[in-house]
Amino acid sequence: MSRRVAALTAAVLLLVLATTLANRVLPGWAYPLCGLVTAGALVGLARWSGLRAAAIGLDRAHLRRAGLFGLAGLGVIALGFGIALVVPALRSFFHDGRMPDLAVSSVLWVALVRIPLGTVLLEEIAFRGVLPALLGGGDRWRWGPVLGASALFGLWHVLPSLALTHNAAVSAVFGSASLVLVSSVAVLAASVAGVVLLWWRHTGRGVLAPALVHLATNSGGVLVAWYVLSSA
Repeated sequence: MSRRVAALTAAVLLLVLATTLANRVLPGWAYPLCGLVTAGALVGLARWSGLRAAAIGLDRAHLRRAGLFGLAGLGVIALGFGIALVVPALRSFFHDGRMPDLAVSSVLWVALVRIPLGTVLLEEIAFRGVLPALLGGGDRWRWGPVLGASALFGLWHVLPSLALTHNAAVSAVFGSASLVLVSSVAVLAASVAGVVLLWWRHTGRGVLAPALVHLATNSGGVLVAWYVLSSA
């Protein structure tokens, strides 16, 4: 038990360091590298604490099931984006001032490298794999670990949420509301999303399931925003 507590403490401290480095210190090109290193360290901590691969959602025996559930979720996200593209009133929500520029190379870098490695891989390993298991959940659905890991997932978004006022959808909803309010709502929304993604992880029996949903949402959102802005 003491080893599990030590691993949990180390994992939380590691994530605090990682988000600080990624959002405040490291250059943009190092973001995926930071994600890869942190994810690997988290898996190492989980294994050191005695957790099995199944407990952190990395059991190869369930890889096919996780992939199928992930693809189903990806399809739902793709359908949602498709509907948004054909409804003129919804297209404006993709006007995101956080887009670096409209160069194809920049968009592909963000959608195919930065997000998959720096965001999706790390966050799914951390918040749908390692942390719920260290909190006592693992491959079982238990509300304590689910809510704990999801709350930490919300707090993980504090620093990124400080740039949300550049997003047209956020501005349309909140207007001139304070950044504190916008950030607080973003943290709460991320916590709720964490619960949903954990449901996908448990239903699919692996982190690949929520990872595909997460990838479709983030990378898909970037690609759709680029398409809307470049065709405006």
